[in-house]
Amino acid sequence: MSSFKRYSLLNAFVSSLLVMLLMLLVFSFSGLTLLGWITVAVSGGVVFLILQIVQWQIISRSEMEVAEAIAHVEMMSSGEYSGSDVRSSFGVGHLVDVVSESVSKIQQQHNQILLEKKELNIRLGIADAENKHLTSILNTLNDAVVVTDSFNEIAMANSAASKLFRFNLDESKRLPVDQIINDSSLAKLIKDTREGQHKHTRRLEQRVVKGGSESVYDVTLSSVYTTNQANSNIASQNVNSGVVTILRDVTREREIAETKSDFVSNVSHELRTPLSSIKAYMEMLIDGEAEDEKTRFEFYNIIQGETNRLSRLIDNILNISRIESGVVRVQREHTSLMSIVTEAVNIMLPQARAKQIELVEIPSPDYFQVYADRDMILQCVLNLLSNAIKYTSDGGRVSVSVSVDDSSEMVRVVVNDTGVGIPEEDVPHLFDKFYRVADHKKLAKGTGLGLNLVKHVIETVHNGEVNIESEVNHGSTFTFALPIAED
Repeated sequence: MSSFKRYSLLNAFVSSLLVMLLMLLVFSFSGLTLLGWITVAVSGGVVFLILQIVQWQIISRSEMEVAEAIAHVEMMSSGEYSGSDVRSSFGVGHLVDVVSESVSKIQQQHNQILLEKKELNIRLGIADAENKHLTSILNTLNDAVVVTDSFNEIAMANSAASKLFRFNLDESKRLPVDQIINDSSLAKLIKDTREGQHKHTRRLEQRVVKGGSESVYDVTLSSVYTTNQANSNIASQNVNSGVVTILRDVTREREIAETKSDFVSNVSHELRTPLSSIKAYMEMLIDGEAEDEKTRFEFYNIIQGETNRLSRLIDNILNISRIESGVVRVQREHTSLMSIVTEAVNIMLPQARAKQIELVEIPSPDYFQVYADRDMILQCVLNLLSNAIKYTSDGGRVSVSVSVDDSSEMVRVVVNDTGVGIPEEDVPHLFDKFYRVADHKKLAKGTGLGLNLVKHVIETVHNGEVNIESEVNHGSTFTFALPIAED
């Protein structure tokens, strides 16, 4: 029996007892006999039974309606019920209708929330995909990219930036820029740009220490503006919400620019020097200062030597340009390397004698031929001899020899000098275009093209090889080898 039923029965019993006591009190003043008292007791019992029956019916009916209402509510909560069929004189049906309406509204709100959640998940998925795509694009760039927000904190960066400034991409977000970028001047530039001191895109060069060495970067700083409007009554404003900083390594470009500038300066000097000599001796000949045949012959030789020097310089420039562009014309023939070496030595003798340098051609007992462009190989030997004489002190010695390597079937030309030598760290760059050893620039002028041409002609055009051995203050030995010509 439910607690509600027990409470109702107790209530009916108390009510019946009160009725019986009231009847006894009334009849006690009316002088009832024993029979009267029995009648009163029986009447009270009958009243009690009637009340119990009525109470029981009411309780049973109410309990059934409540159970039915509970069942309907449970159906509504599971979504299997959409209306109320409960009929009750106790208002339970109305209660069920109210609950049903509330549940229906809650269900609609729940469905709306689910729909909005689904749309939000779709948008989040699209945004995440776009973010990953943007990140992939940024990471493919060789330029370092750093994006800061309005709080001067890192909002985004790419892998090139993390390598440059040595920070972890995943751990850098929302950290102050001066904690990530270890270059204080660059961090200050970003901060000044964010604070509006520079409203337009800025471009400048910044030197950044990278891997222990200083590199030159072309830095672009651009402010990011967003529209800020508090309400409809206030005009919208463009607010600086961050800075995009792009750093492009232009170290190599600057080095090339400086090298080209040096090249133009050196070429100008190299052209001016022989031209000045030619002009001076020509004027002396015209003015009749060469009174005897011997003096005139000496002047003619100097003019010829300077003309050849000028021609070699121009040939070097033109040949390198032709080889690099792939339009060089190679006129191969069977030729003797010894004859080429002899011709080169004769051409360079005046230059060697001017510095009292002993220029020696070591004779070879064998006659070696190669299948090559004779003029190109002659130019290579002249370049090597010219460098050897140029960087050998007065009174030094330069020798050139030809030999054969039977194992590799190559003919080798070796140019040896007693000059200043080349530092070990400069050797790997010695054949680079425009490259000149820093310590050698004070000793003699040059274009940095001679050895580059030798490497191109021997290795690229003739499939040979070039080597160098050098020791500072003890001289250098340059060797190039060409395949022996087939019979």
